[in-house]
Amino acid sequence: MGIDPSKMIPAFDPHFKVFHDLMPFKVQEILLVSSLYDAFILEEDGSLTTRLIEEYKGLNLSKPPKITRASSPEEAFELVAARRYDLVITMPYLQGMNGFELGCKIKEIRPLIPVVLVAHNVRATLPPDEEYSHGIDGAFLWCCEADLFLAIIKCVEDFFNVSADTKSAMVRVIIYVEDSPTYRSRFLPLIYQELVGQTQSVLDESLNERHRILRMRARPRILLAKSYEEALELFEKYQPYVFGVISDARFMKGGEVNSNAGGAFLSHVSIQAPDVSLLMVSSEERNRAVATDLGAVFINKNSPATAERVHNFFLRYLGFGDFVFQLENGDTVCRATTLGEFQNCLKVVPDESLCYHLLSNHFSNWVMARTEVVLARDLHRDCFQSMGDLGQIREELIARVFRLRRLRQRGVVVNFSRRNYDPNMLDFVKIGKGSMGGKARGMAFMWACLQGAKTDLLSSEKVTMPKTCVIAADGFDTFITENKLQFAKNMGDDKVVGLFLDAELPGWLKGDLRAFLKKWDLPLSVRSSSLLEDAQFKPYAGLFSTYFLPNNHSDFEERLSQLESAIKLVYASTWFEGPREFSKDSIQGRGDSMAVIIQQLVGHEHNGFWYPSVSGVAQSHNYYPIMNMAAADGVAHIALGLGKMVVEGGRSLLFSPAHPKKLVQFSSVEDILANSQRQFYALSMQENSCLRLEHSNLVLREIQEAEHESPVMVLASTYIADEHRIRDACLPGVKVMTFAHFLKYSNYPLAQTLQELLHIGKTAMGCEVEIEFVVTLSEDLSRSTFYLLQIRPMIAGGEYGEVSLCEDDYANAFCASSQVLGHGKIEGMVDILFVDPNLFDSSKTQQIASEVGKLARKISCRDCSFLLIGPGRWGTADPWLGIPVQWRDIAGVGAIVEVQNSSIRAEPSQGSHFFQNITSLGIPYITVNELGADKGRGKDYIDWQWLRQQNVVESGDYVRHVRLSQAFVVKCDGKKGEGVISVQNKGLCG
Repeated sequence: MGIDPSKMIPAFDPHFKVFHDLMPFKVQEILLVSSLYDAFILEEDGSLTTRLIEEYKGLNLSKPPKITRASSPEEAFELVAARRYDLVITMPYLQGMNGFELGCKIKEIRPLIPVVLVAHNVRATLPPDEEYSHGIDGAFLWCCEADLFLAIIKCVEDFFNVSADTKSAMVRVIIYVEDSPTYRSRFLPLIYQELVGQTQSVLDESLNERHRILRMRARPRILLAKSYEEALELFEKYQPYVFGVISDARFMKGGEVNSNAGGAFLSHVSIQAPDVSLLMVSSEERNRAVATDLGAVFINKNSPATAERVHNFFLRYLGFGDFVFQLENGDTVCRATTLGEFQNCLKVVPDESLCYHLLSNHFSNWVMARTEVVLARDLHRDCFQSMGDLGQIREELIARVFRLRRLRQRGVVVNFSRRNYDPNMLDFVKIGKGSMGGKARGMAFMWACLQGAKTDLLSSEKVTMPKTCVIAADGFDTFITENKLQFAKNMGDDKVVGLFLDAELPGWLKGDLRAFLKKWDLPLSVRSSSLLEDAQFKPYAGLFSTYFLPNNHSDFEERLSQLESAIKLVYASTWFEGPREFSKDSIQGRGDSMAVIIQQLVGHEHNGFWYPSVSGVAQSHNYYPIMNMAAADGVAHIALGLGKMVVEGGRSLLFSPAHPKKLVQFSSVEDILANSQRQFYALSMQENSCLRLEHSNLVLREIQEAEHESPVMVLASTYIADEHRIRDACLPGVKVMTFAHFLKYSNYPLAQTLQELLHIGKTAMGCEVEIEFVVTLSEDLSRSTFYLLQIRPMIAGGEYGEVSLCEDDYANAFCASSQVLGHGKIEGMVDILFVDPNLFDSSKTQQIASEVGKLARKISCRDCSFLLIGPGRWGTADPWLGIPVQWRDIAGVGAIVEVQNSSIRAEPSQGSHFFQNITSLGIPYITVNELGADKGRGKDYIDWQWLRQQNVVESGDYVRHVRLSQAFVVKCDGKKGEGVISVQNKGLCG
């Protein structure tokens, strides 16, 4: 296959991998050592654990740590020796031992564990003796606030993670220098809250919530120093990553308190790294002048506006506010709030401003504040040193921003934003907060999987997904509740449609739809994504409505009205009779809800009609392999135009992706003419005044009508009547859809693409899968684009348990087949509905379907299952290929027999929605090929004469309902593909 899908399927979104690798060390277990009195005080101030959880939740941080309390030193030593703790927090006085002594003894047991002292007064933060000073890594004053504990935890995590995180992702560093426990305990929580809050506020709104939390890991690290030497060591170690320094003015330098230590350290930083933003915090107002001379911001520690001034420092100097494009003299040119606005500003700002910000490394710092790690690396000034031409630099800056923005969205479901939605940038967006439903979940999963596909065949230019917007299920739930539509659940389909169309969509949804549609002027499909749809074992395939919109009306309000109506109609289909009947076997008490997929309708306009060149369905398992093909080779059905032709069982071309040149239907010229596609579905771009319910707004066109349109000219062959020959060229004559350029000549690798995608999907989902797709042609066929529309699990027969077919079964069989789908034994049925071949008329299949439905409903009223027998494809939309029943017509069927004879010779339509639903319910689907058949094991036959002799309950013009005097048995051996339907002592029955 060229790739190993198991290594390619992401456990997380690949474009966010760097964030998964950050912050490997987390404080998850804390040992709190305190006396009973201190514990009482902590509880009086509010449960510490509860407040810590609230603090984490309020800041939208990851899982808070677990706190274990020890009330005595001895208990603490036992706990530390017995299990691993990430942090020890101790109070100062502990039954004859102070916190510093405790820390020393704990470090004898666990040398690397950090120990922090939290005291109620400054005196308690001083070591009683110098020999115990190494027992405590930091001392703080308890101010009755849980945010202090949060700051301590994050400070410890930053200390352990900074080295790896700066190397792997260029994570930025803020150095905070403060020796006073009092001010440290006040400012550190303030700095962390500001840092976390600002980082969250500037994250791109297009991110979904999971990715926003994930990217918080790339926030700057805060490193705490208590002396000049500690601060200098940190700066020299992490200088390339330091983008801010916050320093006190007076602290230890050279072993003694120095009132100018802060000024000396900030001076050193400004010389070594002129771009680093500096903040001096001091209780001495005289230091304001010192800070000004150094180009640093000054804040008086005792100012009542301290918090506001720290906030302004983060906004203006650390890159958390707008990017203000300036000239070197300070004049403002323009501002950017988002990356999109930043990209647009780069196109127009003067060269002087561009050069100033690039050399000052402002671009890299600003995007890093938004945790755009990759882009920060790409925009670092060092990356442009070799470029001399400023025009080239500008183009490269813009290209790098655009590339990152575009790449970041691939494979990601993004929350819809009215302000920031850009269909050119965002591939998959979600409106609302509820579930996306089964169909959209499968699409999103496969979309993420594709991002790991690095082969040339599956590159993003060749295999992609249509632009997609999902309205989450809370839109449906709110719509039902606000319009009080719960009572409509058991009404007829027409009544449900009327009520739903008259109802109003929720206000928030209408607002989002308006903002969405203003960015779209291409055709759209509006599809269902029920919570039960495309689920394992019960796909609900094709039971809900789909509508297609030209979206080209000159009046925007009319376009919006049509979109809203299409959504309401999809909502209405949730409660149609067909899905209700299909749901009878589902989990009792489980109600359904509906999400809706609004998707780019892939294709091009040809003479006023919009359609894709190829649409199809492919399955990883072939239920009916022939011509030496294997079931595992899979099977595909393709057709010209929209996929309705395939999924509703119309005429399409069947082939195995592993053997694309073996075409079962095309063994002779006669077969090709008889079996090839004659019609196709397209969307009329001319009728744009209203939403037509019939055919989901589509029209059915003749292939010959489109013979001069490029898809037919490229993909069709021509029948030359005079030669009775089919030529693979566009010549005068009858057009025959052979798709020879794709299958015979491999000018486009359709078969190989399907093989790889089916392999990926099967590996990812852990079961057989079915995909729906379309292909649009390029002038160079090899560069055509493949669009994956849908993926869902499929049931491949469930070959479990032993089923043996013996000679007695065949001796007593009135039906036998060598092509069965399903595995198992079904007993207890006595009712049979069959279409009598002596009465069958292929022009009357619509009337036959109506008769079947009428008789089947009478059987269902008795809560009985029945056997259904008839010619051609059951459930097809093409009445010339079989009997076009819908699910509601045959609800309650226990087994189905499809007869191939001289009347109808259609191949089983494995790609249809009807077929998928039948197989998912475990209903045996038995194909009987009567052409040239005779009785005996391994042969296909139906004993029509015996069936006609059974007791007739009711007859129509074409369909008979017979009831046997004893139950018959359906046996299917899915491993061998054989099956019989027999009745004991068949000769005596009837």
